[in-house]
Amino acid sequence: MTMLKRSFLGLAAAFAASAALAQSAPPTLDAGVDQLARGWDHITYEVHSKPAQATQYDQLAGKAAALARQFPNRAEPLVWQAIILSTEAGAKGGLGALPLVKQAKTLLERAERLNPNAMQGSVYTSLGSLYYQVPGFPVGFGDPNKARAYLKKALAANPNGIDPNYFYGDFLLQQGQYADAVRALEHAAAAPARPGREVGDRGRRAEVAAKLAEARRKARG
Repeated sequence: MTMLKRSFLGLAAAFAASAALAQSAPPTLDAGVDQLARGWDHITYEVHSKPAQATQYDQLAGKAAALARQFPNRAEPLVWQAIILSTEAGAKGGLGALPLVKQAKTLLERAERLNPNAMQGSVYTSLGSLYYQVPGFPVGFGDPNKARAYLKKALAANPNGIDPNYFYGDFLLQQGQYADAVRALEHAAAAPARPGREVGDRGRRAEVAAKLAEARRKARG
C-alpha cells in the first residue's frame, strides 16, 4: 500500500469517525430547542387526532426533559417542556390533565428563577396562559389576577410577539373586555413572522383570526 493510499484511508476513517460522533453527540441547546419548537408546531397544527396528539406530546416532553438534564442551568428547555405538557393536558382533557398542568407550572417557576427573560419572556406568557385556562380553587390553581399580571409582563418583554398578544387577547375576551381584546388580537394579527416557525405561525394566525372575529362580534353587542 502506498503512502498516499494509507493517508487517504486514514483521512476517510477520521471523517467516518467524526460523522459517527456527530450523530451520537447530544444536540446543542439552540438545535435542541429548535427541534422542540418544530415538533410542537407539527403536533399541534398538523396532527388532528387528540389521542395521537397526546401520545406524541408525551414523547416530545421526554425529549425536552432530556435537554433540560443536559443543560440544567438554562431556562429554555424547561419552558418548552412546560409548554408541551400543558398542551398535552389539553389534548387529554379530564382528570388526567390536572397533574400535567401542575407539573408545567412547577417547571415554569423553575425557569423563572433561572432566567425570566428567556425566549423573549415566554415564561411569563406560559404562566399567564396557565393561570387563566386552569380552573380555580378547589379544583386547580387558576387565578385571573395572576394571569393578567403575568401576561402584562410577557407583553413588556415582547410587545409585538404573536403569542403574548394572542393569549392576552384571549384572556381579555374571557373576562368580557371585548374592545381591549380586539386591540390585543389585532396586534397579534400584525405580528412579524418567526423564521423557521412557518407551521406554527400559520396555525397561530388561524387561531388569532377566529378569536378576533369573536371579539369583534361581542364588542358590537
